[in-house]
This record gives sequence, C-alpha cells and structure tokens, in this order.
Amino acid sequence: MLLNLLQDPISLIGFLLAIIIGITVHEFAHAWMAYRLGDYTAKYMGRLSLSPSRHLDPIGTLFLLLVGFGWGKPVPINPNALKNKYDELKVSIAGPISNLIIAFVFSIPIFIANEFGVNFLENTTLLIFKIIIEINIILAVFNLIPIYPLDGSRILRSLSPSSWQEKIANLERSGPMILFTIIFFEYILGISIIFPIIMTVQRFFSSIIAIIITSVIDLIKIIVSFF
Repeated sequence: MLLNLLQDPISLIGFLLAIIIGITVHEFAHAWMAYRLGDYTAKYMGRLSLSPSRHLDPIGTLFLLLVGFGWGKPVPINPNALKNKYDELKVSIAGPISNLIIAFVFSIPIFIANEFGVNFLENTTLLIFKIIIEINIILAVFNLIPIYPLDGSRILRSLSPSSWQEKIANLERSGPMILFTIIFFEYILGISIIFPIIMTVQRFFSSIIAIIITSVIDLIKIIVSFF
C-alpha cells in the first residue's frame, strides 16, 4: 500500500492528513469523554491534547501505511473513577464517533461543491477531503471490531453481563495475537477476513452521511425558494 501511495503524491498527502487528524481526534475524544465523566487519568498523562505527538503510535501508524488500518496510543482509563454503569461504554465509543463526525464535516464542502457542478475528482483539495472521509470511516469501523485492544472490545465488555466478564478478560489477553493473525491472513496470504466487512460498513456509513447532507441541502434550497 505504501508503494502505491508513494506513486501518487495527492493520495499520500490525503492519507497522511487522514491518519494525523483521525487518530489525534479519536484519542482526544476518548480522553475528553473520560475527563468529562470524572476520570482525570488521561489529563494527568498529557492525553487531553490535540497534539498528534501525544496520540500517534509508531506501530499502529506503520500498520496504517502498510495495510490500510491501524491504531493510536491507547488512552489510559481508570474504570474505578467512572461513576455510572455505562460510562466506560461512552468513553470507548467516543473515539469511533469522532471519526464519523470528521467524515461528516469533510463531506459538507464536497456536496456543496457538487451543487455548483464541481467534481471532487477534478479538484485537489476536494480529492484530499474525500480521502480523509474514507480513511476516517474505516478507522471508526475498524476500531469497533470487538478484539482487544480495539474500542470494540471495551464496548463489548461494557454491554456484557457480569457473568461474561472473566471470559472476555481471557479473550482480551489473546486479542493482540488474534488481531495480528487476521492481518497476516489478510495481507500475507491474501485471504480476506475482516476487510470486506470493513468496506461494506464503510459504504453504509458513507451512504448515511450522503443522505443527511443531501437532505439538509435540499431543505435549504426549499427555504431559499420562498424568498
């Protein structure tokens, strides 16, 4: 993947920006939500920050460049500092939601430009925006997979009954090995396991974003037409 990006400077710029913005905001969202819910651990460790250097993980970033998905430095969370039953769920899901918000925000200028007959494929800035949108949706979907250390694992644990907690904890210990095994099958052996699922969900979220923005633009047109 990295070799392909090096052959296309625009795609490389878009991909790097997507990684920097996506991972930084994703991890900041975890830290901010934890802080808001009473856990100051991330704040004291300097993670309540929008500085990329605080959040980019060397191995996770390398995987993003090589295979198309990866992760940032996990934000430290103290469950004992959280007050309510579903606070850990809120902290865990904040990251993926932030990536979807990024995708939504960067989609707006593309749809506005389209209304004026500007094709994003013919505009460098909009093309970079399109890459940022796609990568951030992929980051959101990938992190929702219930395999430790991804956010989906914490979400699963938060939603599971207490009788499942020990089994989930045992599964989490094997999580990194399971994740690396899946990536090995995907990119070394060429056996697709999770990538088709990620792309299917990515298309679903892209469609939802398109419907929302198009509906808002149509509503604005209707309102303007009355004046």
